[in-house]
Amino acid sequence: MAQAAESGKSDTKTPTSAGDETQPKSYSDLVSTLPARRGWVSLVQYQNYWLNPGRLQHIIPIKELYKPRADDIIVATYLKCGTTWLKALAFAITTRHAFAADAGDGGHPLLTVHPQEAVPHLEVHTPGQGLANIEKLPSPRLLGTHLPLSLLPPAVVSTCRVVYLCRQPKDVFVSLWHFVKGMRGGRSPVEMDAALSMFCEGVSPFGPVWEHYLEYWKESLARPEQVLFMRYEEMVSDPVRAVKTLADFFAVPFTEEEERAGVPEEIVRLCSFETLSGMENNRTGDLDCGDNTVIGKSTFFRKGKVGDWENHMTKEMGKKVDDVFQDKLKGSGLVF
Repeated sequence: MAQAAESGKSDTKTPTSAGDETQPKSYSDLVSTLPARRGWVSLVQYQNYWLNPGRLQHIIPIKELYKPRADDIIVATYLKCGTTWLKALAFAITTRHAFAADAGDGGHPLLTVHPQEAVPHLEVHTPGQGLANIEKLPSPRLLGTHLPLSLLPPAVVSTCRVVYLCRQPKDVFVSLWHFVKGMRGGRSPVEMDAALSMFCEGVSPFGPVWEHYLEYWKESLARPEQVLFMRYEEMVSDPVRAVKTLADFFAVPFTEEEERAGVPEEIVRLCSFETLSGMENNRTGDLDCGDNTVIGKSTFFRKGKVGDWENHMTKEMGKKVDDVFQDKLKGSGLVF
């Protein structure tokens, strides 16, 4: 399997389409040679990670064609680790001088625009997004990604700021399970225990999850000024502190006057699960996520609760996840 993935790596050297270097060529021949797995989702293995075969053609070129800028900010997450919340917070923090968080009557973009649309994703290719459009964005750019660090350009961690948000793996699995079911109209091709077995093997979108976590964790230890590693549970327990931490890391700290005026608290309120999930714009309609994937906007807002796995998994299932992650993260200093 590893050999097949490596052979795929060499195949990506073929030139891109003439006229626009940011337009991905077809990688269908490469995809057909990669190890594949079917189950709760269909995936192929590329450079040790399991990825959506349709999206792979937009993922492979990123390492070569995305040109990090010194003032780029990247919000990176594994799936269902609080991506929508982190995008909203990062957007509200970095644009607060243009848009006041307490602006009423639709005055703030997040009151009318879904957070997933407010912050473009590097690997999502839709009208208005994708590498070609990202390269045209003025600086400073706020970008999102689910990609592991190894599939991004090496210059990312030495050039721009990266904030990574992780989450308790058991809650990640449950949230991902429901998200996939939501995309399929409430159905899944396999039972939860079968999906969990694949998850614990590392066979999940953008997985193995532990490798995804470890890549950013290790880089955060080596380059703390460039990579900020955060935990979802800690953000939930003290969101105001998290907002201040993010602002400091983004090099746009709150002034004393802003803190006295309660600006961090206003940002927390604006970006809260209750506020965002209650917006009509986020309750209805769909998001074009590229590669013939359309997801209902409300699907991105389920519960956001810490420890919700206990309502869906047995203790034995939870122990299975704990045992896997304890083994895979052993000696790294990262524990759950």
